[in-house]
Amino acid sequence: MAKKAKLTEQKAGFAHPISGQGDVNRRGKYLDEWQDSLAARLRAGDRAAAAEFVDIYHEQIYLFIRRLGHNRQVSEDLTQESFLQAWQHINQLRNGKALNSWLYRIASNVSKLYWRKHKGREVVSIEGIGIDVPGSSKAGCDIVGHYEQLGRLKNAVARLPGKLRQAVILHYMQHLTIAEAAEAAGVREGTFKSRLNRALVALRKQVI
Repeated sequence: MAKKAKLTEQKAGFAHPISGQGDVNRRGKYLDEWQDSLAARLRAGDRAAAAEFVDIYHEQIYLFIRRLGHNRQVSEDLTQESFLQAWQHINQLRNGKALNSWLYRIASNVSKLYWRKHKGREVVSIEGIGIDVPGSSKAGCDIVGHYEQLGRLKNAVARLPGKLRQAVILHYMQHLTIAEAAEAAGVREGTFKSRLNRALVALRKQVI
């Protein structure tokens, strides 16, 4: 499991189960249909669908939890717990479109519960940072514009307050849309955007 976890961190660019070239609308329609089908099969208790679900999402959920500041062993344990919770509460999944954010919200709650039970546990340095800030964001460009600053950026993200760190990780590392990330965090889009902006301002002060 440790070797698998290390390999997962080396492949940190993974974020969504579907990617590639082609018509965006066609790909989006295919993704919606695939997610709806998988969600329906999961709600029906299809074990094959459960195995497919884990196979597709395990890597990104492990990386998400790892990036929240947990060490490898804890991240492996919390990833397994996240999928267990998802399977036990599968009837709460409304539809396929909510699949991504629903699973991330479960993983977020699993992580929060761990931190509450282990107060004082140190947040570990983020590995496989993989931040991809859009060019339209001046603050983001300032932060990640120079490769030599990535080491400092890792530490700066790890030092952010939990909610701000989560916002950066969900949107810039896991590549969730603002809508998906806000739902995963359990807040309104406006609140999530505010957290993201505060995080970027804080990172600029620490890194530049």
